[in-house]
Amino acid sequence: MGEDGNAGEGGTPPRVLLLATGGTISMQRDAERGGAVPRLTGAEILATLPGVEEVARVEVREFGRFPGPHMTIGRMWELRAAILQALAEDYAGVVVTHGTDTIEETAYLLDRSIGDGKPVVITGAMRNSSELSWDGPANLMAGIEVAVAPESRGRGTMVVMDDEIVQGAEVVKTHTEAAGTFRSPNWGPLGVTDKGRVLFYRESRRKPTLAPGAPALPVDLVKVVAGMDARLLEASLDTGARGIVLEALGRGNVPPDVVPGVRRWTQAGRPVVITSRSLRGRVLDTYAYPGGGHELREMGAIFADHMTGQQARIELMLAIGVHGGDVEAIRNVVEAGRYDG
Repeated sequence: MGEDGNAGEGGTPPRVLLLATGGTISMQRDAERGGAVPRLTGAEILATLPGVEEVARVEVREFGRFPGPHMTIGRMWELRAAILQALAEDYAGVVVTHGTDTIEETAYLLDRSIGDGKPVVITGAMRNSSELSWDGPANLMAGIEVAVAPESRGRGTMVVMDDEIVQGAEVVKTHTEAAGTFRSPNWGPLGVTDKGRVLFYRESRRKPTLAPGAPALPVDLVKVVAGMDARLLEASLDTGARGIVLEALGRGNVPPDVVPGVRRWTQAGRPVVITSRSLRGRVLDTYAYPGGGHELREMGAIFADHMTGQQARIELMLAIGVHGGDVEAIRNVVEAGRYDG
């Protein structure tokens, strides 16, 4: 076996580490509680995969049995440490089972903060194991197949669900219940799994690794709506947030009454990042009316290109973690890769 953990043709299957964190893939219905709760271990889920030993020698580490909403930034960072330890060992790759409610944040954090090399694959389920349509075993098998595929190297963190492979820093949960919920709205999937084959159709879009000692907390996310004022922005600033992301309207605009709150933030020397509440497209300082993107940029706001609000929040946590209160350095990180230079 080579140093990357991959076997030669006809040789011993490569080693893969499965880090089980919980989520719907681990859940069963609890009649007393009236709904699904985490119950299955990673080893029990793995045992449902016929023929997996022909694909990989999978070793399991039980990270926890957390529902998706219980995955805090701190737990994500602990998960990252466990992954880094595994990547330094003789594994071909790492597979993480995870609650789907927060896969977006974990995938973004891992993809941005772990460098090129062996793949990290996140998977889960949209149905629990008490349902006839439990998709956990198929998703886990596909995730393992992607983790051992030589073509997966250098692609960072990926999410594998419903036979599609999506870049971790692009993935968005687009439906509350559908099996094919995880998408890259702007660029589409990297590839697919098809009857045991892993097929990549495009290159991965990745920025240079952003790896602080720890993410900065707290960083807030505020959704902008019609007729909104600055109260939420001011409360965030006054209670000690280190940065704020505004999920703005359209191209990156806010109602006029929000502007004084943005000004207070920028005058305080703390970063304000602008994204859009639209599912697709990028923000830009196109409009020059009061509250338009041009005014926000003139005040010092940072524009986050195609990122969703939740992605930009993780980006800002990592950037502050690396650069502290240096707003211009943070701007260079967040706005890196803008197509208009």
